[in-house]
Amino acid sequence: MPPADLFAVFELVADPRKRRGRRHRLPVLLTLATCAVPAGARLFAAIAEWAADAKTNEIPLVKDLLAGLDLTDTVVTADAPHTQDDTAAWLLERDAHYLMVVKANRPTLHAQLAALPWTKVHTTSRTTSRGHGRAERRTVKATEIRTGTDFPHAVQAVRITRRRRSLTNGKVTSETIHAVTSLPSHQASPALLAELAQGHWAIENQLHWVRDVTYDEDHHRARTGNAPQVMASLRNLAITILHLTGTNTIAQALRHHARRPERPLQTIKRVGC
Repeated sequence: MPPADLFAVFELVADPRKRRGRRHRLPVLLTLATCAVPAGARLFAAIAEWAADAKTNEIPLVKDLLAGLDLTDTVVTADAPHTQDDTAAWLLERDAHYLMVVKANRPTLHAQLAALPWTKVHTTSRTTSRGHGRAERRTVKATEIRTGTDFPHAVQAVRITRRRRSLTNGKVTSETIHAVTSLPSHQASPALLAELAQGHWAIENQLHWVRDVTYDEDHHRARTGNAPQVMASLRNLAITILHLTGTNTIAQALRHHARRPERPLQTIKRVGC
């Protein structure tokens, strides 16, 4: 079963969520869950944790995961490991745009962005938020770049400064992040870029908060609403996939898939082959 076929099936599932607050399409979430459960995830928090842990090995899989989606006029946000020339070109070929973080894995590009005259850039967005015991202020600057940037289709450079203050001890930390986007300034103001970045990092922060602070398997069991039925369906689906690919011992298969994040998707590809 190619990933595109899996997406096609999940596209038929009605989304029961309220429209307000949706950040990701349901087929994407269902595909992530389908990959996480064969790796041993038994709780929604564990599925989120698996998705976060898969980062180190997900670069080769990102195109497979997105290939079944209509990306026309969408904006794909990505962390630094995915800031790859071929990924950017692949997205533009599908009429999508990107907002990608640039860090030390692209040293030349990072140096080019850091060297821009940011003090002269006046187009700025500022936002504040509170949560997880800290107050955060984000300042986003964006400037158009026409030449001399080592990344395909990049037309704006972005600098995001995050200043955090602990609400318990008052300690202040600051972090500056650079990014590139294929969105021109008339389509994406600093305010919109700030919203896109915050929507991306809000998910990431929540995953790390679950992992580092509040995740406790004994106290986070799925017991309310439709959660028990959803988890039961995901477990049944995972068992079916494992059996169809020749698995005899489920426990052993879970351990096998848990060791490498790319293995669940590889197994799903084998179904029906």
